[in-house]
Amino acid sequence: MERIDLHTHSTASDGTVRPEQLVVDAVAAGLDVIGLTDHDTTAGWRPALDALPPGLTLVTGAELSCLWNPERGWPISLHLLAYLFDATEPAFAAERAMLRASRLTRAEEMVGMLVADGAPITWEGVLAIADGAPVGRPHIAQALVAAGVVRDVPEAFASEWLGARYRVPKRDIEVLEALRLVRGAGGVTVLAHPKASKRGRVIDDSVYAELAAAGLNGVEVDHPDHEPAERASLAGIAADLGLLTTGSSDFHGTNKTVRLGENTTRPEVYEELVAKATGAVPVTG
Repeated sequence: MERIDLHTHSTASDGTVRPEQLVVDAVAAGLDVIGLTDHDTTAGWRPALDALPPGLTLVTGAELSCLWNPERGWPISLHLLAYLFDATEPAFAAERAMLRASRLTRAEEMVGMLVADGAPITWEGVLAIADGAPVGRPHIAQALVAAGVVRDVPEAFASEWLGARYRVPKRDIEVLEALRLVRGAGGVTVLAHPKASKRGRVIDDSVYAELAAAGLNGVEVDHPDHEPAERASLAGIAADLGLLTTGSSDFHGTNKTVRLGENTTRPEVYEELVAKATGAVPVTG
């Protein structure tokens, strides 16, 4: 049976493994299919495709930062996995560019706050760590670790650091608009780790029906941040609404402890996702 991991990150966003190495590592991990879903960017696609080992299939994608209910109360953060979309479609490309610009402004403001409070880091140093990728909190966390301010990346995300005190809100897409944009670019969508309550507030079960009606194709059920009860609840919601259910690692390299292929997607689900996409097709080395 094919082993399929549809949610990974590279140094094109906030992972620690370069795209060209990630596809090599995927083969070593026993994977047959890997989805590259860096945050708001497609910059890792070309290096990964150029280095694609024989027999490995790459599913191009991106993870979008979204909000639910921004005009009807306290907003809830959501992440949307977009797969096999046309990266050149103008409306969606412009939105991703604005998201990346927002990330840069936000990160520079957070670094400025840290420096003002005496943290021995610099904006230039954070940019060097990001190495051309959209700058995010993990890059600032790595700078804090390198400077000896904190012991490791998880500590840098504690509330006294980047988790709350030095956290600046970023620009996110309203999730219904994100679904519209991905559809317009011929892509398919899966809601990433939607019941990961350890990350913060999650949407009510009643919301899934509205997302499904707006074109959501699936939900990520098997994820490292989902407890067994959360996985079971999601599987039930998906069955009721006819949504596909995926499993993925959400691999970030050394920024997280998860392994490539820690959770996988069933081949029949993968095939159905691919069949629904019209913007692009998977590429096999």
